[in-house]
Amino acid sequence: MNFIFKILLLFTKLPLRILYLFSDFIFFVIYHLVGYRKNVVRENLQNSFPEKSPEELRKIEKKFYLNFCDYIVETFRSFTVSSTELRVRVQHINQNVFQEAYDEKKNIILLAGHVFNWEWFNALAMAVPQDKSFPVYRKVQSGFWEQKIKELRTRFGNQPLEAKEVVRHIFRNPNDGNSIYLFVADQTPHVSEVTYGLNFLNQKTPVFVGYDKLSTRMDLAFIYCDMKKVKRGFYQVNYYRILPDGEKFVEHEVVKKFHQRLENTINKRPDNYLWSHRRWKYQNAIKVMGT
Repeated sequence: MNFIFKILLLFTKLPLRILYLFSDFIFFVIYHLVGYRKNVVRENLQNSFPEKSPEELRKIEKKFYLNFCDYIVETFRSFTVSSTELRVRVQHINQNVFQEAYDEKKNIILLAGHVFNWEWFNALAMAVPQDKSFPVYRKVQSGFWEQKIKELRTRFGNQPLEAKEVVRHIFRNPNDGNSIYLFVADQTPHVSEVTYGLNFLNQKTPVFVGYDKLSTRMDLAFIYCDMKKVKRGFYQVNYYRILPDGEKFVEHEVVKKFHQRLENTINKRPDNYLWSHRRWKYQNAIKVMGT
């Protein structure tokens, strides 16, 4: 496996315009020949957009697979891409929210969704006033890929944290405005951990709430990452401060506001979301529903 990975790293040093030819080939294979998770994608799209016609849904489906294949080659490219190239390819808008949190001496919780390409946030660590950046990841079954994910998210001065460690780390770390924690926050909780759900994309949706206890117990700055694919290989991320309705967040408020913003992002550009994920497989395990 390690030998194959080294070959892939050499491959990723090719210009992106060449890598996108491979993306087109991958698209042909997984969409037209293999039909990778087509049933999952179609069910998710139909349930999320019941108002759309079959023709509209097929257009979104096809564009999703094209974007998904770009994501695959871009993710491998992430192992060798330079910070200079990422600064050109990913435009970070409204960065003043990071300076505001720094001045307020509040550590930051960045909340992103599975919107392409979330892996290209890494170079953000070099563009903000905060010295410490902690991407949060979840363990995978393969020890090899576990290590590679950590290597990927260690680039550009980041310090990756496993999801089970992050809450403890945040409580112990000084809340001085000098740290950023990046959550891909629309993860599906394990069935044993489903405690709360929302109406999200027209469906009962179990949601991850690990960051919610932080909002009610600590004075942190919560920032939503609105990712937009401008064109192939180029993205914009607009950052929005998520503020409480009162002086402090009440229980599940930040969870609701994050999913409202994410739903708005998805509705504007539905083909950029990860529809192949079995996002709603545990919806019948929801114990409490939000409004």
